[in-house]
Amino acid sequence: MLVDTHAHLMDPAFAPDLPAVLERAWAAGVERIVCVGYDLESSRAAVTLAARYPNLVAAVGVHPNYLAAAPADWLAEIRALAVAPQVVAIGETGLDYYRDYTPPEQQRRGFAAQLALAAELGLPVVVHCREAESDVLAAISAHPGPADRRGVLHCFSGTEATMHAAVAAGYYISFAGTLTFKNAAALRAVAAQVPRERLLVETDAPYLSPAPYRGQRNEPARVALTAACLAALHQVSLAEMARQTTANAQRLFRWENGATA
Repeated sequence: MLVDTHAHLMDPAFAPDLPAVLERAWAAGVERIVCVGYDLESSRAAVTLAARYPNLVAAVGVHPNYLAAAPADWLAEIRALAVAPQVVAIGETGLDYYRDYTPPEQQRRGFAAQLALAAELGLPVVVHCREAESDVLAAISAHPGPADRRGVLHCFSGTEATMHAAVAAGYYISFAGTLTFKNAAALRAVAAQVPRERLLVETDAPYLSPAPYRGQRNEPARVALTAACLAALHQVSLAEMARQTTANAQRLFRWENGATA
């Protein structure tokens, strides 16, 4: 059994056939999917979907690229959404210096606010990091959050040094379909060094479909391809990697605080 720890099933790309997408996921052994919000609308939709489908849970937050467009009371609304029983994390939050949609200082304030909210509520955080590794590490160190479930660096693409620092700070490292890309040898080298008890897998659907489906709409069933790649890197069976990453996800997100399968 597998867990897709990061998917955007509320994306319009899934509007025509979401029930079929979920059926394919269950058939592929995906027992749980974390629907991750990135602004207020998507966070509301994630909670709604998780209430509708018992194998889904939700994360609510505002992505750094959407902070500039968020209303003044965005944090209060995220706080209100976070008390829903389906919510298992705050996020997607973090820093993105690759895009310039939100000024860096505003990004840092928004990230710090969501880290503080997560610590207050006892929830882990789902962290986006793009070309901002040192500032992300500084922020998570300043807001440690609950012990042993502080959060996850999702769709990891950073250096080995960043990975080790994040693990030392109590974070999990999640890999998406990018791990399977032909040009991702450096990323695979980092993935091979992550302690198994800190590994997670995700799709980031509808984005980043793994090989051999690169360029197509991604969906949760394909998380098995990323898990198989990780298994090969760690020289274990897919079944063992599935068991480990599922146990890690359960430890981080604590399903008893959300929906049950």
